[in-house]
Amino acid sequence: MAADLTRFLAAYDAVLDHWPVPVDRMDLTSEYGTTRVTACGPVDGEPLVLLHGGGATSAVWFANVADLSRTRRVYAVDRIGEAGRSLRGGRPVRSVDDLFDWLDGVLDGLGPGRVDLCGHSYGGWIALTYALRTPQRVRKLTLLDPTQCFAGYKAGYLLRALPMLIRPTSQRARAFLAWETRGAEVDPAWLDLYGLAAEFPRTKVVVGRRPRSRRLRSSTIPTLVLLAGDSRAHDIRRVEAAARLHLPHVETAVLPGLSHHGVPFVRAAALNSMLLDFLAKP
Repeated sequence: MAADLTRFLAAYDAVLDHWPVPVDRMDLTSEYGTTRVTACGPVDGEPLVLLHGGGATSAVWFANVADLSRTRRVYAVDRIGEAGRSLRGGRPVRSVDDLFDWLDGVLDGLGPGRVDLCGHSYGGWIALTYALRTPQRVRKLTLLDPTQCFAGYKAGYLLRALPMLIRPTSQRARAFLAWETRGAEVDPAWLDLYGLAAEFPRTKVVVGRRPRSRRLRSSTIPTLVLLAGDSRAHDIRRVEAAARLHLPHVETAVLPGLSHHGVPFVRAAALNSMLLDFLAKP
């Protein structure tokens, strides 16, 4: 197990070392442990916090940070209890309340004031539900093909993922990624990291309920929902319709030719441009 962890950390550092911008590595401590945050961009830029999808680690933003950090102070967070450089402490994250208490502490550590929050997949669920619970901390919200926010998973997606969920291995994770992305070209260093992350020792991931419609309708936060046109995770038509129906201040768009798992790094320039345009609006 020690050798596997060493390989994972080496792969993680290899991806971070090739980010196209200078970075600052921050370790924020709390009763939940030590949270690794990788920061880049002007220190006086508006803060943009990135929450990765399940199993992806914060290194997944390698194709986004160069564009995003030109004007923003970008913070990519490794969640406690998942693959990455964050270290669990004496108090495990066991509930949604714990998860949001942990995220409160992370934002406290980054400084005062509101942040723009962006989440992909499961990170999108965290971003949305946190913003609904703590709207005073979030200026704008971006959800990248978010899961369990407006609709459920496709049965075929869950069936295909089942072997990886029951007994995660690097080979199974890579095969699942290849299936969902329809064989899209993936950075080899990150692909190696993604496979090793499947075997990372972890705690049980906190999964909460889909936000209820009345809670969504109470939101006052400007929100951008970007959907993967070829997502195999869910029916994007249902997701978009529900977001438009229930969120008062929402914009939606479909990114054609992208799968759910490929959203952050396949054809990233278009995503980056849409995200920055949205954040720049008054």
